[in-house]
Amino acid sequence: MQVNVYTIEGKVSKKLDVPEVIFGAEWNADLVAQVVNSQASNRRAGTAHTKNRAEVRGSHKKPWNQKGSGRARHGSAQSPLWKGGGVTFGPRNEKNYKKTIPRGMKVAALYSLLSAKLAAGKVIFVDTIPAQTGKTKDADISMKGLTTIEGFKTLCYKKPNNVYMTVSKGDDITKRAFRNLPYMTLHTMDDLNPLDIANSRYLVIANPEDTIAYLTSKQKTAKAK
Repeated sequence: MQVNVYTIEGKVSKKLDVPEVIFGAEWNADLVAQVVNSQASNRRAGTAHTKNRAEVRGSHKKPWNQKGSGRARHGSAQSPLWKGGGVTFGPRNEKNYKKTIPRGMKVAALYSLLSAKLAAGKVIFVDTIPAQTGKTKDADISMKGLTTIEGFKTLCYKKPNNVYMTVSKGDDITKRAFRNLPYMTLHTMDDLNPLDIANSRYLVIANPEDTIAYLTSKQKTAKAK
């Protein structure tokens, strides 16, 4: 399978052969849903916490006699029925949201999502990101060159999760330049994951040869496991 590799100005630089197993995999909705949901669950901080009726402050004395007052029966002001009382079935910080998914399933879901994005025409392969000054304004100008590519006119629309871009490891200046773009989520290639890809409209892969080599190594590692 061949794809176009573009310059940052939006011009075709060369053709690149990409592996069918990575960018031509069949869509597996059930697998992708399972892996994405597990990733989302693992990212939960688990810090939300409510107090039950035994933990809220105040007297636990019975407010009034059971009978004779003409009012409804109540046993404690800490009841969930009362203002300031405990919460019924509220979130507790001792709950563990962690889910474990086998490595092979994660890799298969990643390949399935990459293939679906490419088939939908939402992936741009960029040969290299030019040296950045670290300024967000310059990074935004660089990205606007890619909007000239057919089908990517809305690449720089200022909406969250519009673009997910990967760069090589150790490129800290590029990270600093792009991280404040409101429409951009930027990670190194080893952070490619199904959840961020699924949540993003476009995928921009810089240095595609290095990224494909890394993705191929993930396949071998998953089989070895």
